[in-house]
Amino acid sequence: MNEMALPILLVVLASFFQGTFGLGMKYIKPLAWEAWWLVHATVAMLLFPWIWALLVVPDLQGVLSQSPTDAVTKAAMYGFLWGIGGIMFGVSVRYVGMALTYGIVMGLAALMGALIPLVQRGQMGNPATPYVILAMAVMVAGVALAAYAGIRRDQVQVQEGRQIAGIQQGRAFRLGLAIAIASGVLSALLAVGFDNAQAIGDKAVQLGAIQRTSALARWVVVLAGAYLMNAGYALFLLIKNGTFASFKVDGAGQAYKWAVIAGLLWFAALGVFGQGAALMGELGTVIAWPMLLGLALIVSTALAFWSGEWKGAPGPARMMVASVGVLLVACFLLGYAKSVQPKAPASPATTEAAAAESG
Repeated sequence: MNEMALPILLVVLASFFQGTFGLGMKYIKPLAWEAWWLVHATVAMLLFPWIWALLVVPDLQGVLSQSPTDAVTKAAMYGFLWGIGGIMFGVSVRYVGMALTYGIVMGLAALMGALIPLVQRGQMGNPATPYVILAMAVMVAGVALAAYAGIRRDQVQVQEGRQIAGIQQGRAFRLGLAIAIASGVLSALLAVGFDNAQAIGDKAVQLGAIQRTSALARWVVVLAGAYLMNAGYALFLLIKNGTFASFKVDGAGQAYKWAVIAGLLWFAALGVFGQGAALMGELGTVIAWPMLLGLALIVSTALAFWSGEWKGAPGPARMMVASVGVLLVACFLLGYAKSVQPKAPASPATTEAAAAESG
């Protein structure tokens, strides 16, 4: 397959998983949220990543034990901080509503998840960088338009007498905005953690993994930190709220099923995204991360239209469609940025791995 087409195709596939995993969160009841989340996080951040990595990365334990301690520590730390951002997302929704929170978090996560690795890698002089920066600006505009469309839709629903919870006024609203901004920055750290785990991927290639699947070794480290935060928070709530009995509630089978499905889809997105990013060279994360989030927003928007969430709000719906067009422009720019990167000379380990993969 064409050298440029395969990584982009992988990111497109990942965006489908990323845009659909949230469907499972419609089926939390009758479980308590914290019980459902503990099951979901265990599948998404612990079991599935390890099983997949063990299947495709030769000597995974050797890779992790021989990787630089600094890379392992940073990757896990960024994953832990990303977990805090996820908790703050839920808090922000209660203050400023889903549409505004989602827009702020998606926009900042896409922007900072590309910008921080770009600065850390010292790639500002890369010929692809101007296209990446332009694409990020266009994507933030598209996400902002999507958020505004969501806010207008909520206003239409309120005028029709439908109840919209979670939008405060005055000081509480300003607090919610601050929390959403912090959540957006922290949510970008999943990509930053993956990028900082590059040395782990390099070690995996040295020990026999192919370039594409070396991404799985990077993810198990990042998500170890993420799982510590998410599982710890869920356990805290289970103890605080006394909701351990929720695990045995009647009719919980459907909720368990969707917790597992959502977990599989969530890490399928990251696992496939990581493979695409690993094939994109020095700016892999910088290009692939905002592309993933932009395309995932398009997928989730299509599902929202299909499920009738925009019914009765034609003006905001047209605005949302326009935002999809803007996001597509940003994704095309990112794809072009991939094509103008200078080719780095392949390392001996990478060359041998590529030969093994093609053979």
